[in-house]
Amino acid sequence: MAISKEIMGGSMIERSSFVSSTNVFLNQKKQNMLMVNPVLVPLERRRVVVPLRKVVKGPVAAVSEDLVKAVPFSVPAEKAEKFKVRAVVTVKNKSKEDFKDTIVKNLDAFTDKIGRNIVLQLVSTEIDPKTKAPKKSNEAVLKDWSKKSNVKAERVNYIAEFMVNSNFGVPGAITVNNKHQMEFFVETITLEGFACGPVHFPCNSWVQSRKDHPGKRIFFSNKPYLPNETPGGLRSLRENELREIRGDGKEVRKLSDRVYDFDVYNDLGNPDRGIELTRPLLGGEKIPYPRRCRTGRLPSDTDMHAESRVEKPLPMYVPRDEQFEESKQDTFSAMRLKAVLHNLIPSLKASISANNHEFKGFSEIDNLYSEGVLLKIGLQEELLKKLPLPKVVSNNRGIIKYDTPKILSKDRFAWLRDDEFGRQAIAGINPVSIERLKAFPPVSNLDPKIYGHQESAIKEEHIVGYLNGMTVQQALEKNKLFILDHHDAYLPFLDRINALDGRKAYATRTIFFLTPLGTLKPIAIELSLPPSGPSSRSKRVVTPAVDATTNWTWQLAKAHVCSNDAGVHQLVNHWLRTHASLEPFILAAHRQMSALHPIFKLLDPHMRYTLEINGLARQSLINADGVIESCFTPGRYAMEISAAAYKGSWRFDMESLPADLIRRGMAVPDATQPHGLKLLIEDYPYATDGLQIWSAIENWVRTYVNRYYPNSSLICNDRELQAWYFESINVGHSDLRNEDWWPTLDNADNLVSVLTTLIWLASAQHAALNFGQYPYGGYVPNRPPLMRRLIPEENDPEYAIFLADPQKYFLSALPGVLQTTKFMAVVDTLSTHSPDEEYLGERQQPSIWTGDTEIVDAFYEFSAEMRRIEKEIDRKNLDTSLRNRCGAGVLPYELLAPSSGPGVTCRGVPNSVSI
Repeated sequence: MAISKEIMGGSMIERSSFVSSTNVFLNQKKQNMLMVNPVLVPLERRRVVVPLRKVVKGPVAAVSEDLVKAVPFSVPAEKAEKFKVRAVVTVKNKSKEDFKDTIVKNLDAFTDKIGRNIVLQLVSTEIDPKTKAPKKSNEAVLKDWSKKSNVKAERVNYIAEFMVNSNFGVPGAITVNNKHQMEFFVETITLEGFACGPVHFPCNSWVQSRKDHPGKRIFFSNKPYLPNETPGGLRSLRENELREIRGDGKEVRKLSDRVYDFDVYNDLGNPDRGIELTRPLLGGEKIPYPRRCRTGRLPSDTDMHAESRVEKPLPMYVPRDEQFEESKQDTFSAMRLKAVLHNLIPSLKASISANNHEFKGFSEIDNLYSEGVLLKIGLQEELLKKLPLPKVVSNNRGIIKYDTPKILSKDRFAWLRDDEFGRQAIAGINPVSIERLKAFPPVSNLDPKIYGHQESAIKEEHIVGYLNGMTVQQALEKNKLFILDHHDAYLPFLDRINALDGRKAYATRTIFFLTPLGTLKPIAIELSLPPSGPSSRSKRVVTPAVDATTNWTWQLAKAHVCSNDAGVHQLVNHWLRTHASLEPFILAAHRQMSALHPIFKLLDPHMRYTLEINGLARQSLINADGVIESCFTPGRYAMEISAAAYKGSWRFDMESLPADLIRRGMAVPDATQPHGLKLLIEDYPYATDGLQIWSAIENWVRTYVNRYYPNSSLICNDRELQAWYFESINVGHSDLRNEDWWPTLDNADNLVSVLTTLIWLASAQHAALNFGQYPYGGYVPNRPPLMRRLIPEENDPEYAIFLADPQKYFLSALPGVLQTTKFMAVVDTLSTHSPDEEYLGERQQPSIWTGDTEIVDAFYEFSAEMRRIEKEIDRKNLDTSLRNRCGAGVLPYELLAPSSGPGVTCRGVPNSVSI
């Protein structure tokens, strides 16, 4: 009884009065609006409806025809009558409940019967001339909550009925007061009872209990308003909602909060556990970096500037609506389970035999896919049963086997070939580092006083024999030479990296020749180490094999290039350029733009889950001793490499696809071409597919922007839009705020460019860099994330070992068993689409996410364009003249094909950075 009192709080009886049901309809002054603008219209126009072509996902309540009755169109205030309207509230149920949830749910059902309800109130867009406050309906409770509390359906519809005056005006907002103990997820609210059709409120939000958050939740209708067009009745609500979301920047955040704020990356290290787990603060003058979502956690005990850690399985704070939905959580749980198994069993193996740290042959790697880890190490079934794992795992031997990565699916030996090595530079998991070689020899931008001679050691004699009779100068002029240059990214860190246990790396440069067939052939690899003295030989050039020994040397050199490339891919192109650089724009969008703002509505699906996945990354992936440090060459210096790239080369104005291609010399401006530029490698799958998607996004965004901003002054005077962009730069990217390359938001072209770039980065760019990680990297010899040995030279003691057994030496240079299986488990998770994924061209509630039917139609056109692009990608993948995506043993390039099923598919472009 005492527990019940504590949970239920004070007075439990809160009565709401309802008049009996009536079949009358509100009416109002005549307005020239379509159905999506929820005003009352005269009888002769009452049946005008704009058809929407798509079926809405999930249940959306239809208008009850028996409610529709007309009243005199114009009613003076003194003669205003009261009429009944109703709201259909669609609540999404949790599919899983723990014991506490069940108790609280049953208590809520009980207390709901005696008056402790969920209470709604309508707010008009109009101001009451007498009170000078927005017009409001009576308060109404959700009916039958207790009766429906045990319904097992995914979604349940509840009804609330309101009495409003006939001069109430247009309902623009609904407030929700949750007097229950438990939060609930409201998907949509649909108002019925208006002659012009239903009024939609897309919510998609958790409503917290009043005991946790005393204020009422505000949901606005789907009609968008620029700030200066906000109706009088909604102005204060619009401002109040934004104030709530911004918070005060002081408190420790609770998991139920909806507060968005900024902080530096001061939570990656764990100094309380020892000096080896301290990490530098990222963000600020010393080490510039984008800002992340503030949690407000207390400082660590040993360092006042480091935030205390929250370790798994405890959750990291992100605003409540940013947390994964259940199907996404389920996917993650299953993947974590696989990771536990994949890591646990090799750990047992390692403990059995201290010498068993590396693969003895390629067949042992193959066994990870064919026999599975369990069978390979000979554990008995009884031992597995004794492990503290869910029963379902013990009975499912298949879950401990790795899926065969796609790179092995068509040709098991493709990874050994030079043409495949070149193909992956333009059609693999990191197709954004390749550049046209503009001058020979390549030159470093590092300080020669610290890092030695700037000029590359690659000379003309190294490569001229591979240029089909051309000189180097002729090949440069004909745009036939390309380079993968990781020299400057790694060299400043090599002394520290190579001092780490089990880490050996070079700073690499690789030169490719574009063959007449349109494929890339690697013709020279430069391996650099920091100079140990003025005359030290710190650079080495390796060229394609001419005999058995040079073949193994060449394979090792390519492996070191792939290891360099894997680090740059993960730390710079993937994490920094999509995850980290987008987070400030997302935080500022929530803080500065109302849900009523048309640009917020445009960006909304492209912000989904990003804060959550970035929080999980800080907890487990990029943290001290996390997965990235454990599995990639840079080790504890990984995030410093990422920060160096942010300071040295990241520029928002170069993040658009066309600008990036031109910057890298992979394309030249050409007004005669469909996308305004000409690719210098015609069969560059990432670029050809990407430009189609870029153009489709740009056209959609331009249509959208032109709809709401017919002239530039509207953009300049939009205070929410300008505040969003200002805060994104001056707070979220404050370390680079004074750079002159930031676009100004003063005309439609610049706004279209900024928005297109953000949507591109969140969707297609991230997809191209993420969902091929297991298909290409899951076979570690193809793309080792770290290397453990340098390549021996003839006078090195290890050279004899290398000559005696080159395969053993090669395998010993790759990650060991534990590192490999851990890495595979993680990239398997990162490459997985969840069942609730939303792909480019899809939206929740596609026909009602906005009340602007012109924009709904434009969005369906954008969706149709995505389907057309997908068919074109399928066609290109069957074109045998395109040798970088079609041929014997060649993987098709599908990473930018918009749609996908769940799982590891090596295709699909989700709307947002959600994994």
